[in-house]
Amino acid sequence: MRRLAAPCLLVVALLSACGSAPPKRIDPDAVPDAVPRAEPRSSRGNPAFYEVFGERYHVLPTADGYRERGIASWYGPDFHGGTTSSGERYDMYAMTAAHKTLPLPAYVRVTNLANGRSIVVRVNDRGPFKKGRIIDLSYVAAAKLDMIRDGTATVEVVAVGPGAAPPPVTAAPPARLYAQAGAFADERNARQLADRLQAAGIADVAVDSVRASGRDLFRVRVGPLATVADYDALVARLRGAGFDHVMLALD
Repeated sequence: MRRLAAPCLLVVALLSACGSAPPKRIDPDAVPDAVPRAEPRSSRGNPAFYEVFGERYHVLPTADGYRERGIASWYGPDFHGGTTSSGERYDMYAMTAAHKTLPLPAYVRVTNLANGRSIVVRVNDRGPFKKGRIIDLSYVAAAKLDMIRDGTATVEVVAVGPGAAPPPVTAAPPARLYAQAGAFADERNARQLADRLQAAGIADVAVDSVRASGRDLFRVRVGPLATVADYDALVARLRGAGFDHVMLALD
């Protein structure tokens, strides 16, 4: 994973490896969750916006009300002891995480939607910058969610304030992943994109409709996909074929 090493607007520095020794043996369940508390915004890592790999990210003014579902990843030995975007030392055995837009620091509950395991972490770093990922967890946080072996997990991330109980998980775990290639108000445009995908040899293309903001949207999706690795491979194939506006969709 790549980390933001300074709160520059347009300049990204990549941390060099801080040693690649294997993680020490610990009982992750014995490590307590982070406890949300009131903290001032960090003097580092909170620009109004910054750019990484040509994409601009706007830092949220507050974490209040934040909730998102997507794919989590984790980072460990190669970054242990390095500097996070907030200026703190990265400790792979602490309950921390990296996020692209939440203010630093912030506290979030992360629930693994495949097994129901849930943790609370303190966000003190920027990332992950791989497409389709929404949060990068420390090694021990990922271990508590039982996602070390797979490397990724489908999760729900919800902001948690001091003294407040996290809201409940919104629904049953999603069973399937899709690559969404577009969403249109006009069904004809959706059908045209679906035809282009099929002409490019992409299978399992479907158009469905959802109600959003009082109007129908027609989504063009490819899938379902069994694993995150399948999703990553499909996204790479779609972008190689010129379909650049691909995003993760959960069902």
